[in-house]
Amino acid sequence: MKEFIEYVLHKVNVDKRLLLIYCLVYFLWGLGMNWFGAQMEIAKFTYWWQVITCYILYMVPISLVLRGLPFHTQYAYGLIAMGLLEFGGYAFQTSYAYPNNILDQFFNVRNFSLGMALFFALYFPLGNWGVGRIYAAIFGKAHP
Repeated sequence: MKEFIEYVLHKVNVDKRLLLIYCLVYFLWGLGMNWFGAQMEIAKFTYWWQVITCYILYMVPISLVLRGLPFHTQYAYGLIAMGLLEFGGYAFQTSYAYPNNILDQFFNVRNFSLGMALFFALYFPLGNWGVGRIYAAIFGKAHP
């Protein structure tokens, strides 16, 4: 357990500018997805500020821990993380799924949370890739 904690602490100890980019990108991404989900009547957070708790306080640290790993590994670990988040969100009713939404119609209501977790697990490898590109473009170097 000590090795794991040391590994996590090492991975999240990053340049503050990189952390700021992660927070900005994920915050805007979260606001956009919450808006899109509400507009398309798929799903939304119960409260707008959940974008902060979900995307910044939950997803950014996980992204930092997963950065540098192969795409498929980030996706696999991301699937576990998002599965837990989706399950909790709908179990505790902090997320709202619109009845008979397009995903329910296409995949069946029983597969809704699974579909959401499969989709949102892509955030980790794609987010790490995108933030890395933004950081390199601004500061002229790859993030460590």
